[in-house]
Amino acid sequence: MQNTTRIDPADIARQRDFCAQIRERNAALPAPPLAFVDTYGCQQNEADSERIRGFLSEMGYGFTKEEAQADVIVINTCAIREHAEQRVLGNVGALVHEKKAHPGQILCLCGCMVQEPHNVEKLRQSFRHVDLVFGPHALWRFPELLWRVLTRRGRIFDTPDEAGSIAEGLPVRREGTVKAWVSIMYGCNNFCSYCIVPYVRGRERSRRPEDILSEVRELSQAGYRDITLLGQNVNSYGKDLGLPGVDFAWLLEQVNAVPGDFLIRFMTSHPKDASERLFDTMAACEKVAPHLHLPFQAGNDRVLRAMHRGYTREHYLELIRSLRARIPDIVLTSDVIVGFPGETTEEFEDTLKVLEEVEFDALFTFIYSPRKGTPAAELPDPLSKEEKAANFQRLVDLQNAISARKQAAYVGKTMRCLVDVLSEDPRHNLNARTAGGRLVHFSGDEALLGQFVDLKITDASTWALFGELA
Repeated sequence: MQNTTRIDPADIARQRDFCAQIRERNAALPAPPLAFVDTYGCQQNEADSERIRGFLSEMGYGFTKEEAQADVIVINTCAIREHAEQRVLGNVGALVHEKKAHPGQILCLCGCMVQEPHNVEKLRQSFRHVDLVFGPHALWRFPELLWRVLTRRGRIFDTPDEAGSIAEGLPVRREGTVKAWVSIMYGCNNFCSYCIVPYVRGRERSRRPEDILSEVRELSQAGYRDITLLGQNVNSYGKDLGLPGVDFAWLLEQVNAVPGDFLIRFMTSHPKDASERLFDTMAACEKVAPHLHLPFQAGNDRVLRAMHRGYTREHYLELIRSLRARIPDIVLTSDVIVGFPGETTEEFEDTLKVLEEVEFDALFTFIYSPRKGTPAAELPDPLSKEEKAANFQRLVDLQNAISARKQAAYVGKTMRCLVDVLSEDPRHNLNARTAGGRLVHFSGDEALLGQFVDLKITDASTWALFGELA
């Protein structure tokens, strides 16, 4: 068991003092200054951005969706694939024009990408208009770092190479009033050979149960109806706490017991740690959504070993059979990497066979992206880009056919759905989600936002359902 560092409440109070100083400074301006927070990547990054917005709100900033109007821009970055990094760098490069037009504008970069040393050096040398760079481990000190930029006008880089810590009591400004993220743990100990996350997010460290449950109770009392528990591998929750009987299944039971009418979701589970105890708990807890996102990444055992995934194809399939025996209507989603170094087309065929056997409701599919500093980046990779693209297309075509068939099976059924957002499609002004997370477009009174309603499904496409009030 590792010892998790927990930030002293006095240190958090000191950050709030910096918020107060910046707020006083902003109050003296002719108009309230504005902030723009842009987020790339996963739900954990979204949750981190909510804390950044919480700090900015306490500092007296309003918010804008326009970079040109912002006095402070914060870009929360992702390092999981090269494409995400290139998008960030392209957008940051374009902001040099905004900086010239608005010299007092402060540009901050944070998140996973800036925890990589080669990216920090690139920002230091080639992106001189960036004022503040801080990694995930330094997020809790954002007020102090911004104060230093405001008062000293020097560039600041704060990307400590450490295992990570837990900081409680940070302010949160959530994007909506229906759905909420709750981080239950941070970091990862798995070191899959292709993944940069353990290097940039640090080691697994669990929040204390009482802190998590207090946050969930507050969300329930505030009327949130869809609460997602977040962690890089939620099934490892509690291993560092040293509390007998405290694991993720136990935590689900405790969250389920919190009063209120809300759904519990969670991401992400790792197959090597998924257990029958978890599946029994999901089946027994009425608030836990009948949905599991369980990445399998590849269907060939040699490739899985090269990925350091810690399970076999048959073990994964047995997990799915076990889960479906308990929850027959479970909605299953997963992640797949195509073109891992050394994967042959024959080995890729095993991935297609997993799709055919499991019949996932939806997949998140990616062509392998090498990450500097990971073991997989050093492996020989003889398969051509064209062959990988062809395999990728075969995967997408097969999954699209499966998804379309699974979606069509909903037509004629009446589903309890949560109305969670206004639609941008004028033909259907509301969007809702089934308990299993399937998107439903329908028309109705906007007062239904945040409510559970019964929808009769009238039509389906590959990615969405269409319904009407039952």
